Amino acid sequence: MALYSEKVMDHFRNPRNVGVIEDANGIGEVGNAKCGDIMKMYLKIEDDIVQDVKFETFGCGSAIASSSMATELIKGKPLSEVRKLTNQAVAEALDGLPGYKMHCSVLAEEAIQSALEDYESRQGKPAEGAGT
Repeated sequence: MALYSEKVMDHFRNPRNVGVIEDANGIGEVGNAKCGDIMKMYLKIEDDIVQDVKFETFGCGSAIASSSMATELIKGKPLSEVRKLTNQAVAEALDGLPGYKMHCSVLAEEAIQSALEDYESRQGKPAEGAGT
């Protein structure tokens, strides 16, 4: 158990924002063939603010915890902040992940970026990409 922080264990045992948003206007799905983790993020964006976010993750405890924490970090935030979310920020918010589990936080970042790209394509906007 010492391998994982209390925050990782809490978000694994009690994940926040699990589920589907039926009228989501941004959906992103990513996976890692090597480990088998799959993450799907649903965003409900209004006035350039993430009003709601939910996720479905098939994967290990670190993948579930990373998904849960990532949703907490972006809910209620403007898109300008959401675009800047990094896997390092997700891992730090969880009080760290073992090195061999960092790919889980990368998947969370990629799932959110994929959902943002989907939102922007639905809006007819060019994708702004991460870090802009």
